[in-house]
Amino acid sequence: MPDSVSPASPRPILSVCIYCGSSDAVDQRYKDEARALGQILARSQLRLVYGGGGVGLMGEAARGASAAGGKVLGIMPQFLRTKERLLDEVETIVVQSMHERKMMMFEEADAFVVLPGGVGTLEEVIELLSWRRLDLHKKPIIFLNSGGFWQPFFDLVDFTVGKGFTPDAFRGTYKSVDTVEEVLGAIAELASHDEEIDTRRVL
Repeated sequence: MPDSVSPASPRPILSVCIYCGSSDAVDQRYKDEARALGQILARSQLRLVYGGGGVGLMGEAARGASAAGGKVLGIMPQFLRTKERLLDEVETIVVQSMHERKMMMFEEADAFVVLPGGVGTLEEVIELLSWRRLDLHKKPIIFLNSGGFWQPFFDLVDFTVGKGFTPDAFRGTYKSVDTVEEVLGAIAELASHDEEIDTRRVL
């Protein structure tokens, strides 16, 4: 868990971390969008930070960024080296645990984009949102809601708001976009917000 942060002017966005699935058994649309996002980050001179694998959406995004001349940093735990297959063409740091991997991905990134994924992706983004609610960071969080993929998750958040467990203001700490082309604009919009959002108080 990161240390608490004090209010400050918006930090420059230099690196973007993506959370996404590692499965290859998914609709080609998701793979194409991941590769396109990698290309967009590269063309915008933004470093891609990701989980280090060469499979699934992770691999597509990393290859897209690398092929477009972008900087890529992969962070891979030792025990997943065989399963998720390192990419030789990108810089990769091998760490000892999942906890170390997640913490380094967080520390190396200035913003986050959540693509379609499974249980692992959910676990990562829930932790990221939890830290945001606790004011442990104010980094932009963007969901790529491809074909409404994340709508059930947003419905669950709304449900917890309706039951009084989550403050309504919390919904302002992240943004959802429908297309890859909207991602950078959404990051810029959240990064420019100077006002404090009281995400801990249930209204």
